[in-house]
Amino acid sequence: HTAEAVAVPDAIQALVQSAGTAHPGLATGAAVTGLVMTAGVGVLQKGLTPAGIANAFALGTLLYGAFGAGGFSLLCLYFLFGTAVTKVKLEQKQKEGIAEARSGRRGPGSVWGSGSAGAFCALAALATGDYSLWQIGFVASFTSKLSDTVSSEIGKAYGKTTYLVTNLKLVPRGTEGAVSVEGTLAGLAAAAAYATVALVIGQTSPSDAVLVTAAAFLANVFESYLGAVVQGKV
Repeated sequence: HTAEAVAVPDAIQALVQSAGTAHPGLATGAAVTGLVMTAGVGVLQKGLTPAGIANAFALGTLLYGAFGAGGFSLLCLYFLFGTAVTKVKLEQKQKEGIAEARSGRRGPGSVWGSGSAGAFCALAALATGDYSLWQIGFVASFTSKLSDTVSSEIGKAYGKTTYLVTNLKLVPRGTEGAVSVEGTLAGLAAAAAYATVALVIGQTSPSDAVLVTAAAFLANVFESYLGAVVQGKV
């Protein structure tokens, strides 16, 4: 083989080099996201509908483009952990009528419900070039969403006593706005673990990791409050 025949094409070399930078841009984000999702399509199909996968591609492109491999890794971790916890005691949840629809497979609404704030932070970072500020917002948004998902799903699966945040009235598991000790602690632990991973891979600082964890816990409580006050009356 000649040197030319075995040489890596310039375009691939450029992609690899760009993919390793902190803020690769949308073209690299789309290329890497496409490759990763193609390789992991079997896993994606367990947690997302076809339309959900298509929308997840757009979200992944934005996050990789703005925050690089570290930001994309946090998205993947959110998806894997969120999907896994949704399926905890799934049959029991289904019998009680409190399981997520489609056996926990998420559609476009869930993708953007979880990722819209992070996507906004990515767009803002790309538009302004102020990556450090918007990166904190991105990490905080997914930490909060994961904490909420874990709190809800573990509460549905293992919550022994559930009550409304507004008046501490005992209610059945799965009631909008209901919280449990088990779910609340699990949500806090998930937030702390997620923020720690973000710290380890360089997506946040130690002080911001603590702040993000606290903010996620407070957001979780506030969302339960809103659920009790607003959603429960719809």
